[in-house]
Amino acid sequence: MEQLILEIISKHMWDKKVIRSSRHGFTKGQSQKSCLINLIGFYNEVTSLVGKGRAVDVVYLDFSNVLDIVSHNILVDMLTKYGLNKWAVRWKEYWLNP
Repeated sequence: MEQLILEIISKHMWDKKVIRSSRHGFTKGQSQKSCLINLIGFYNEVTSLVGKGRAVDVVYLDFSNVLDIVSHNILVDMLTKYGLNKWAVRWKEYWLNP
């Protein structure tokens, strides 16, 4: 059931262009947009700037437990705002708030 809902939400977000083409990682069927490709591009940019004597600041974020800290109400409101089917939003809401 979760896989079905994921496919519905993903298709809707792609169709409505909520997910931009610049998105890397977790994009089914787009191996050229993998997290590794993103990391290589980032590394190339940083080493190029450092090679030119420019300062580079990097901020690392850990989203591994993002659903533990993001307000579920805000997430549900955003899904509704982006026009996701009422049934899919309600299912996601029940899944987040058992």
